[in-house]
Amino acid sequence: MSVSTSRRLALLTSAALALLAGCGSSSDPADAKGTPARVAVVASTNVYGDIARRIGGDRVDVTSVIGDPGQDPHSYEADPQNQLALSRAKVVIENGGGYDDFVDSMLKGGHNDSAQVINAVDVSGRTAPGGGDLNEHVWYDFPTVAKVADRISRALTKADPGDAAVFGKNTAAFKAKLAPLRAREAQIKKAHGGEGVAITEPVPLYMIEASGLVNRTPARFSEAIEEGDDVSPRVLRETLALFSAKKVRALVYNEQTSGPQTEKAEAAAKAAGIPVVPVTETLPEGEDYLGWMTANLDALASALAQ
Repeated sequence: MSVSTSRRLALLTSAALALLAGCGSSSDPADAKGTPARVAVVASTNVYGDIARRIGGDRVDVTSVIGDPGQDPHSYEADPQNQLALSRAKVVIENGGGYDDFVDSMLKGGHNDSAQVINAVDVSGRTAPGGGDLNEHVWYDFPTVAKVADRISRALTKADPGDAAVFGKNTAAFKAKLAPLRAREAQIKKAHGGEGVAITEPVPLYMIEASGLVNRTPARFSEAIEEGDDVSPRVLRETLALFSAKKVRALVYNEQTSGPQTEKAEAAAKAAGIPVVPVTETLPEGEDYLGWMTANLDALASALAQ
């Protein structure tokens, strides 16, 4: 972290703590009417925020740091409002794997040592294949999401033991609704297993792999796009050739990080009559996690069927 970034975080922390001194805490056991306080939860993105709301119901107060599809978690910088929320949180949900390191930085800056921190990558048990880079986009991996839901339930129960039955019931209901998503992946695998697709970034890879599809994109292309680096002319030609030679059935395109090189890939796919399936890293406005993932799978299946 640069000196300027460290100084900025320190100033934000001071501002947040000053605000906190004049505010009531959500950790109070009850309000003036005797109603138990809701558990304060902070999620790095609205993906985990939505899951927390489904499990906690009206017993939680959830703040999602990143909820705008136009925001990039990799480059997010803290603001006083989110720093304040983190300083008061009883449960914090982060993705981990280097995706949202700002959460750890803000926690340290806010001096919140009591919050239960749930790291989705750690919960997943996923490791980097063959010594390569770990695909940290684990919210596209439904078995991991089920594990995260269980972990959220346990954390909320610890923070609010009196509502353990509510959290357990809501978690079971949420996990039951994940089953159709896994069944949909199995249907795609049965119909299209072994077929090739291209991607702009590794964001949807867990879903693609679970659907039995083969990612044929040169690794150097998707890695460069994810890191914000330039793609070499040779790698770009190799990628574009996937479409002109009809080596893939679809292009799965991360709309949140489009640029000149990904736009060239999109244009090449369309010119070759290959469907483009847009995906995002955070929840589109007005959608919830289950509906969002259902739509992603439906779009993928429809593209492959063309």
